[in-house]
Amino acid sequence: MSIVVQKFGGSSVADAEKIHRAARRAIKTKLDGHQVVMTVSAMGKTTDKLVALANEVNPNPPRREMDMLLTTGEQVSISLMAMAIEASGHEAISFTGGQIGMLTDDSHTKARIHSIDAERIKRELDAGKIVIIAGFQGVTEHGAITTLGRGGSDTTAVALAAALKADSCEIYTDVDGVYTTDPRIVPQARKMDEITYDEMLELASLGAKVMHSRSIEFGKKYNVPIHVRSSLTDTKGTMIVAETTGMEGIVVRGVTLKRDLARVVLIGVPNKPGIAARIFAHVAKHKIVVDDIIQNVYDQGQVANISFTTSLGDAKEAVACGEELAKEIGFKQVELDENVAKVSIVGIGMKTHTGVAAQMFNALSEAKVNIQNINTSEIVISCLIDQKDGEHALQTLHAAFDLDK
Repeated sequence: MSIVVQKFGGSSVADAEKIHRAARRAIKTKLDGHQVVMTVSAMGKTTDKLVALANEVNPNPPRREMDMLLTTGEQVSISLMAMAIEASGHEAISFTGGQIGMLTDDSHTKARIHSIDAERIKRELDAGKIVIIAGFQGVTEHGAITTLGRGGSDTTAVALAAALKADSCEIYTDVDGVYTTDPRIVPQARKMDEITYDEMLELASLGAKVMHSRSIEFGKKYNVPIHVRSSLTDTKGTMIVAETTGMEGIVVRGVTLKRDLARVVLIGVPNKPGIAARIFAHVAKHKIVVDDIIQNVYDQGQVANISFTTSLGDAKEAVACGEELAKEIGFKQVELDENVAKVSIVGIGMKTHTGVAAQMFNALSEAKVNIQNINTSEIVISCLIDQKDGEHALQTLHAAFDLDK
């Protein structure tokens, strides 16, 4: 019997009515002949409320205690979901991440999954039950509760699908698929029927809110078919797969805007071998993810300014790391700019087409959007711009590449 993993986000389980709707969908899938594993997020804005409450109690809450607090949101959801399924006459059982052996490292608030013990889940499935597992959380080998960071329920769902060798992983959300860009900013945005793992991974890491990039990494690594669809309708959503039809014909698949961003600049760094390695080893030790690293050399090659971007949530810690390094290495100062954004175009067809960068830069120039930094890969071109120009740049590029057609 095939296994289907279904993930329901916070907006899809925000109240009793929506919990019952999700329960009915899982029951229908079971009646269609599948074994069903559900992963659910905390209800509505529960996680945001818990974070705000923690910050009221302690402006700098310990990460371990934050994990203890935030995992309670998902525990409420899974128990209510099990109750809703039981109320409809079907058997269900709920588990926390720790109870099903989702082992992680000890990076509190942004842990990474090491392994999943699928045997307990399989036993319950074979007993005819719908299994409901708390998203977003795991446990270390020493028994400490951890969370996977924002978007962790997506990661939980795809990781479970991989561990169980599921036939598909369905991601239910409040939108009906993956769009060419954010339809709230560009009403002409178009829903895509399919998209590759590589393209979706780039869109997610560059600001698309539909799925978390870590979950796409799991999907790609273990070749898990992912179906992003609405929890409100039965219409087909977007399939995320290894290859799409007509891959080379579509040059640009989507446009993204990332605003949860800050730029850190290290001023007056000695330009010597090994310095950059020391800097980013120290940053990595603090589990800070960086991007867009640029080094500008001056003073006859003796000194450099090194800049990088990171999330707003990690910006203050990144600055603190920089200040520690300034004393250790001996550079002048650390600057922080929180008024930046990144606009990007993504498309696997860029591998085989020329002139795409020129078209992008020309469109932004005509829209009077100044480019501060440029970063490219085989299927992505990104520009760092002033935050106030973000939405205008997104609308401009969506039109420039005819993504509404």
